[in-house]
Amino acid sequence: MTNTVSDHRYLALLRGINVGGKNIIKMNDLKACFENMNFSNVTTYIQSGNVIFSSTEKDKAFLTVKIEKELTETFNYKSKIVLFTNQQVSAIMNEAPPGFGTIPEEYKYDVMFLKEPLTASEAIKSFRIREGVDSIYEGSGVIYFSRLISRAGQSYLSEIISLPIYKEMTIRNWNTTSKLCFFMNENK
Repeated sequence: MTNTVSDHRYLALLRGINVGGKNIIKMNDLKACFENMNFSNVTTYIQSGNVIFSSTEKDKAFLTVKIEKELTETFNYKSKIVLFTNQQVSAIMNEAPPGFGTIPEEYKYDVMFLKEPLTASEAIKSFRIREGVDSIYEGSGVIYFSRLISRAGQSYLSEIISLPIYKEMTIRNWNTTSKLCFFMNENK
């Protein structure tokens, strides 16, 4: 199914599913849930809860509430999603720091997707970085984080999950982020 002129492409990133045996959701069931909400062109990617879909709705806040409510009711867990438009995902790729993602044999690269209204400039104040190991950069609705693989055990990335602000974000590695952007543009 191709998009109509009035369709808008979105990426919904679900928090806290299929992790540590909690909130297990099969991707076929997740796709069906989105289709039941009358979204079109629904695609899921890997088990971490990445859903690409099209909708005629332009209001992201409205969509976020609608999706979270439906996921909570359908799968019986307190759903929280981070929602981005196709244009926002393209900007995340295009505005990545110079060299980000280019040396995967030396660095791990992650993108922290922030739930609105949280901003990168606000979120970054909560993070510590270990000099010589971690690098952190602000983006539009995201934070780019890289760490040296050879010293990854010394990285402060693991501290982030203990911060209250962590509940307002979800993390995807650069490879997944790149593939999601590709998939979003594939059926435009």
